[in-house]
Amino acid sequence: MNTQPALMRDRFYPRARQTVPAARHFAAETFDVWGVTSRKDDMLLCVSELATNALRHGIPPGRGYRLRLLVFEDATVRVEVHDSGPGLSRIAERRPGGRGLVIVAALADAWGVVPRAPGKVVWCEFR
Repeated sequence: MNTQPALMRDRFYPRARQTVPAARHFAAETFDVWGVTSRKDDMLLCVSELATNALRHGIPPGRGYRLRLLVFEDATVRVEVHDSGPGLSRIAERRPGGRGLVIVAALADAWGVVPRAPGKVVWCEFR
């Protein structure tokens, strides 16, 4: 994959449940503008799951999260959610309601977590 994105858009959201549908709408609008149609539903579900995960586990009170969408010259689409919470996201074993990253791992071609100061970036890619 190229290291520089061909296109990028991002938006900041406050810590509120209502932002998950807003983030999904922003992503759908972005994918439409970019002409991304392949696997769009999978990407939008991952946006919802990553945003929800950030809200439930990654954002301290008074903070928010950033949704960043990138497309690379090789047509790889990357979804990133930046939060300022401690710890690194991982797939929870046998935790009720903890299926978000399991869904992301099943749908995306790759996913991961990168630490940042403060917090982390949880990302997934679709080739």
